[in-house]
Amino acid sequence: MILKLLIPFIGTTLGSACVFLVHKEKLDERIEKAFLGFASGVMVAASFFSLLLPSLDSGDITMAVIGLLSGMGFLLLMDSLLPHLHLHTDEPEGLKTKKRLSKVFMMFMAVTLHNVPEGAAAGIAMVSGTDIISESASLALLIGIAIQNFPEGAIVALPLRTSGMSRFKAFLYGTATGAVEPVAALLMFVIAPMITPFMPLALSFAAGAMLYVVIEELIPEASVGKHSNIATVAFALGLALMMVLDVTLS
Repeated sequence: MILKLLIPFIGTTLGSACVFLVHKEKLDERIEKAFLGFASGVMVAASFFSLLLPSLDSGDITMAVIGLLSGMGFLLLMDSLLPHLHLHTDEPEGLKTKKRLSKVFMMFMAVTLHNVPEGAAAGIAMVSGTDIISESASLALLIGIAIQNFPEGAIVALPLRTSGMSRFKAFLYGTATGAVEPVAALLMFVIAPMITPFMPLALSFAAGAMLYVVIEELIPEASVGKHSNIATVAFALGLALMMVLDVTLS
């Protein structure tokens, strides 16, 4: 169980470690677009194949729809309340605070916030071998989250290095953004047996939250400016990879 808990976190850690391998002052825009597109493709596929389909297979369409909309609504609420800053922008989002928050902290908050639904999805996946989600489907989901966490970790750590932060400190910050995932996963794993009748709701909730991240952040950042076609191709590759994982491991 501990190994499963750490699979997504390992992906973030390995991605953050790119700061020790990349010696350019700035991450190439084409690579960044590819990372964003690929992560989007994996997350969309994971949301549908590993979360929404098992939820729908339960036969309770009402619960699946409510969960999907609630997940998106929850992330929308958190996005509106918590102060955070997206990549390539100096305009903070969320509630304004009297205390001036650093750019690094707000970037950290943005990625950490969006890692919560992935952690919840991982926790649900660990409750496998049931009528709702199989062992193979849960493994495919965990691997998929870990794969998309790799570019996510790199996208966080490398700009911090570019801003003047040391390689080791940028690595720690990038890794720390993924630390919320094991916590959220463990919490969901603990409470899942208590909400077994509502597992379809939990699955679609996690799917809705993950899709919100893709629609609200990843795709817009991947589409703006030049080289958006690279992001589109990478999206297709990420989607295809997750499809292969889902079929191969089932």
